[in-house]
Amino acid sequence: MPLSFRFGTVGSPTGTPKKPGGSVGAIQFSRLIGLDALELGWVQAVRVSVETCAAIQQAASDAEVAVSVHAPYFINLNAGDEEWPKSRQRLMDAAHYGNLAGATDIIFHPGSYFEKPAAEVLKVAIPRLQGCVDDLRAAGNPVTLRPETMGKSAMLGSLEDTLEMAKLVEGVLPCLDFAHLHARPGDGTINSYDEWSARLEAYGKALGESALKRLHIHLSGIEYGPKGEKNHLPLEESDLKLKDLFRALREFKVGGRILCESPIMETDALFMKKVWQEISGE
Repeated sequence: MPLSFRFGTVGSPTGTPKKPGGSVGAIQFSRLIGLDALELGWVQAVRVSVETCAAIQQAASDAEVAVSVHAPYFINLNAGDEEWPKSRQRLMDAAHYGNLAGATDIIFHPGSYFEKPAAEVLKVAIPRLQGCVDDLRAAGNPVTLRPETMGKSAMLGSLEDTLEMAKLVEGVLPCLDFAHLHARPGDGTINSYDEWSARLEAYGKALGESALKRLHIHLSGIEYGPKGEKNHLPLEESDLKLKDLFRALREFKVGGRILCESPIMETDALFMKKVWQEISGE
């Protein structure tokens, strides 16, 4: 029986060999060590050829590794009118080439509030997101766009923000970064079974039971201060209560993918997989 979750890394595992190297090598290496998902880290820019995309898709299909893409960091759904076309192009390029590479989900950072209220910012962000999905579907591109929950309180990307985007735009679902959700308040909260359960309940209520079966999760240890996230840490060096989180996930009978963003990526990804098997009994 397959597990409820596929496990993998965001970006190529650190142990990926030089040959064949690249994303193809990362996919093959992931499978070799017992991981079955990979998020392509196109975080600086989308610089990939159609031929490379075909090779990635083939490798992923052969290895039965599920692929997603982390789009460039420089995307902001709340960008000014002059900047927005560039932001939009980055997201659309990630979706276009990601689809060619066999990716089903495109993860992106939704942007900044620029000190405006969330409700006001969402009035700008949601129509822009709708326009992106409309153009993708017109081009026959079926990818799911996933705004990520962000770790700093100044950033667009609270759980509520991402749920609102997903509720109002078909083809959009959140990327749940549980480390970010823990770091965002800046006070050590959002780290218990009850707090995780409340968030999963809100997710299911907003988006339905079926959405809970296809969660896309980012996970790592995290260092934070009063304003939220500082940087990602290995799980062992952080205060994240992994077992409490996994107990909540099991209780809600969810599934999908868990992608590790720890500095010791595949080590922590394999540790997460082991802990999940222990807690879920799968």
